[in-house]
Amino acid sequence: MAQQGAQLNGAKFCCSICLNLLKDPVAIPCGHSYCMSCIKGFWDGEDKKKIHICPQCRQTFTPRPVLVKNTMLADLVEELKKTGLQSAPADHCYAGPEDVACDVCTERKLKALKSCLVCLVSYCEKHLQPHYESVAFEKHKLVDPLEKLQENICCHHGEVMKMFCRTDQRGICYVCSVDEHKGHNIVSAAAERTERQRELEVSRQNIQQRIQDREKDVKLLQQEVEAINRPADKAVEESEKIFTKLIRLIQKRSSDVKQQIRSQQETEVSRVKELQEKLEQEITELKRKDAELKQLSHTEDHNQFLHNYPSLSQLSEPTDSSSINIRPLRYFEDVTAAVSELRDKLQDILREKWTNISLTMSLSQPEPKTRAEFLKYSCEITLDPNTAFTNLLLSEGNRKAMPTGLQSYSSHPDRFTRWCQVLSRESLTGCCYWEVELRGEQVYVAVAYKNISRTGDESKCGHNDKSWALDCYTNGYNFVFNNVSTSVSGPSSSRLGVYLDHSAGILSFYSVSKTMTLLHRVQTTFTQPLYAGLWFNYIGDTAEFCKLK
Repeated sequence: MAQQGAQLNGAKFCCSICLNLLKDPVAIPCGHSYCMSCIKGFWDGEDKKKIHICPQCRQTFTPRPVLVKNTMLADLVEELKKTGLQSAPADHCYAGPEDVACDVCTERKLKALKSCLVCLVSYCEKHLQPHYESVAFEKHKLVDPLEKLQENICCHHGEVMKMFCRTDQRGICYVCSVDEHKGHNIVSAAAERTERQRELEVSRQNIQQRIQDREKDVKLLQQEVEAINRPADKAVEESEKIFTKLIRLIQKRSSDVKQQIRSQQETEVSRVKELQEKLEQEITELKRKDAELKQLSHTEDHNQFLHNYPSLSQLSEPTDSSSINIRPLRYFEDVTAAVSELRDKLQDILREKWTNISLTMSLSQPEPKTRAEFLKYSCEITLDPNTAFTNLLLSEGNRKAMPTGLQSYSSHPDRFTRWCQVLSRESLTGCCYWEVELRGEQVYVAVAYKNISRTGDESKCGHNDKSWALDCYTNGYNFVFNNVSTSVSGPSSSRLGVYLDHSAGILSFYSVSKTMTLLHRVQTTFTQPLYAGLWFNYIGDTAEFCKLK
């Protein structure tokens, strides 16, 4: 009995948040006590609401109470620890901050086991027993614990809201149905729930079907990823082998050229050395002969002089030195020139073939043929007011532009200040198609990188290497890029279609009427996202990006 009493009293010294004995206990203004760290952590999560609640009695405090350790309670807890009590028994099942608490418990609240939709009260296992034992509660509806049961009470009449007003789409009580909702389409909440439940089931079936469809799509995409990865890995492996062979071949040729040059060098040097040795030997012999003749010239005995002179005066044949040439052999210069020529040819081949390789590697779709096929890639284009020249009027939801008088645009670093032009708000990548309706004497339809200059003559679309433009004038077309204009032939039309395959580097302009006629196609490599653009030359001309969807 003493042990049971200790446990009963010990439960009162447990924190209702962590369910352990109080650690650094603090008492808040409503009188309930908690571990200092537990209540701080609980209130830290509620700081945004600026209202602080007691986890047990739900009383609110504003501002946040200052917490001070309760020394007397701390001493009592320490005494309990000395008796061997460590924590409250687990089978108490006290309600934590995230649990639905029993509305009947008066002291430390237990977790609710059920909520009654008739009583609008949540009960723990103990206080729920009358609902199981008494006939008076037979028709009560018990459900899993619910929060905010009081929201089922009419705030005007204090009655349970058992009706539903379909006219106002809200729950009401019986008094509401004969009062302010009189004449409305009113059914019981249960009937409305049944109807909505059927709709919910249909929605769930639709959702489940969509989930299945999306899962199939995801599976197909996974298969596509595998279908891309396998040949890509194989292509990388094979291309590495090919490039390795090419590199080895070039290295072999480089080694052969080097060996041939060194061999020729050795042959020529050997020839020169041999001639050099002969000349040096001849010089030595001549010097010796000169010394002997000098000595002979000082001989006083005439007979001895005449006797020795014939043998000393004879000289050997001189070495032929006609092959001596101190200038470098043309052979080596020719080799260098030949290697340079080979390098230039290889660079030309690589430059030409690399474009083909880049196009081959592109995973983009084939360019459409019919307008219906082009429309599959249609995109909505709107113009960015922050880029518009100061006399450009934008209208029709920023899809239409027309040069008029000065507009009240604010200063912006993206605004064109030299030419009457504007760029789109949307960046363009992948496959895109759009159409522009033109009116007037001359309009440039263009695409440009975002970093195109905004000032100076070089900012004009088509007159730099950051934009491509089709000049559409009354009698024909010109394509302009990097300040180079090319005449374009084709049928005149007020509507121009533009197709972009960014990854493949394809930009095509079409004349759109009953049929589509290709005016000009660009094949290049785009290094940045593109933006649609317009340039105007005459006041009153208009251009409008068409709605295609």
